[in-house]
Amino acid sequence: MSFETVSVIGLGYIGLPTAAMFASRKKKVIGVDVNQYAVDTINQGKIHIIEPELDMIVHAAVTEGYLKATTSPESADAFLIAVPTPFKKNTNGDIPEPDLSYIKAASQAIAPVLKKGDLVILESTSPVGATEQMAEWLAIARPDLSFPQTASDNADVNVAHCPERVLPGHVVRELVENDRVIGGMSARCSERAIELYKTFVEGECVITNARTAEMAKLTENSSRDVQIAFANELSIICDKLDIDVWELITLANRHPRVNILQPGPGVGGHCIAVDPWFIVSKTPNESQLIHVARKVNDSKPSWVIDKLKLSILDYLQDHPGKTINDVCVACYGISFKPNIDDLRESPAFSITKEIASFHRGPLLVVEPNISKLDNFELVKQEIAFNKADIHLLLVDHDDFKLSKPQSNYIVDCKGIW
Repeated sequence: MSFETVSVIGLGYIGLPTAAMFASRKKKVIGVDVNQYAVDTINQGKIHIIEPELDMIVHAAVTEGYLKATTSPESADAFLIAVPTPFKKNTNGDIPEPDLSYIKAASQAIAPVLKKGDLVILESTSPVGATEQMAEWLAIARPDLSFPQTASDNADVNVAHCPERVLPGHVVRELVENDRVIGGMSARCSERAIELYKTFVEGECVITNARTAEMAKLTENSSRDVQIAFANELSIICDKLDIDVWELITLANRHPRVNILQPGPGVGGHCIAVDPWFIVSKTPNESQLIHVARKVNDSKPSWVIDKLKLSILDYLQDHPGKTINDVCVACYGISFKPNIDDLRESPAFSITKEIASFHRGPLLVVEPNISKLDNFELVKQEIAFNKADIHLLLVDHDDFKLSKPQSNYIVDCKGIW
C-alpha cells in the first residue's frame, strides 16, 4: 500500500524538516501543530525556526501545494509524531521522570481520523516502552480498530518507532543521508515504515524491535553525555591544578586511541541533556555511570557562575573606586551549541538568567543567531567589547573566533579566547 498523504504531528526542529522532505518528493503532507503562529508562518511559505536550506524547501513545497499546516489532524495514510518528550520537574529524589503527555495528546488527537491501513510512527526520542504505550492509547481511543500489540502483522493500524538522528544546522542533509533505525511492533510494521522512509532516505534503514530502537537513541546520547562529563570534570580538575585544559586535551588526543571531547559550560539541547534521564529513571540501580555523568554536567553551570563571581571580585580589587553596581558583564552566546538559535535546555542561557538574578550591574548579551530576546539587552560583539568589564564566553560561535576583547577579565568556557 503506497503512502499518498503523510501527516506530521509537531512542526518544530525535527517535524518541519521531515514534513518538508516528504513534500519535496511530491507527497501530500499535512503538518499539525498547536502553535498557531507556526502554522500561519508555514502556510505563508516561511519558517519559524533557523535551519540552513529549510526555508527554500518549505517555500517550494507550500507554493506547489504539497505542504500545508493546520492545528487539527486530518485523514492521512501515515502519521509521524514528532512532539517534545521532556521530563517532569523533580518532586521526589534527584531522578526526573519522563513526561509523555505530549505523545499522549498527539495520540488522542489523531485517533479520530485513523482508518484501516494507516501507519503511525513515533519519532520523538522516548523512554523504553513509549511506543507500546502510544499504541495502547490509540487502541483505547479506537476500539473498532486492531493494533499490533494484539493483532501483530494482521493489525488494522501499524505502529513503529524511528528516532531522529540529525544534527541541528545540518538537518536537511542528514535526514537524507543518515541511516535510520526502524523499530516496528511487528515485522509488517517495520516493513511499511521502511517503505515510507525510503521516500527520501538514502541511508540504510536497519530493522529492530520498538524497544531496541528507543534504547538505541538513548544510548547514542547517553554515550555522548558520559564523554562530555569526563571533559567537564577534567576542566574543573585542571583549573584547580593550574593546568590549561585545552592544551592538555590536545596533547592527550595525540594518542592514536584517545579522543577526549571539549569541555564547556554544561550540556544542553533537547537530546543529550534529557535522554540519559530516561534510562536512569527506568533502571536507577543499574545506570550508575550514566547517572553520575548527568550530575557532573548539570553541576557545571554552577561552577561557571563561581568563576564569574571570582572574576568580578578580582576586578573590584583592582579597581577600588568601583562598586558592584558599576561592573558591566557581557555574556557571549546563549544557544545550546554553536551557530544555531536553539535555546532548549541551554546551559549558557541558564547561566545568563542566573547572572541576571544576582548581578546588580549592567548585563549585556551577545547572540548573533537571535534578533530579539525578552528581558535581555542584545548587543553587537563590538559594543560588548567596548562596554563590558567582565567577558564570559559561553558558546563558541564562529563569529566569536574572529576576535577577542582586550581585557584581563575573561572567563572562557570554550577555550577560544
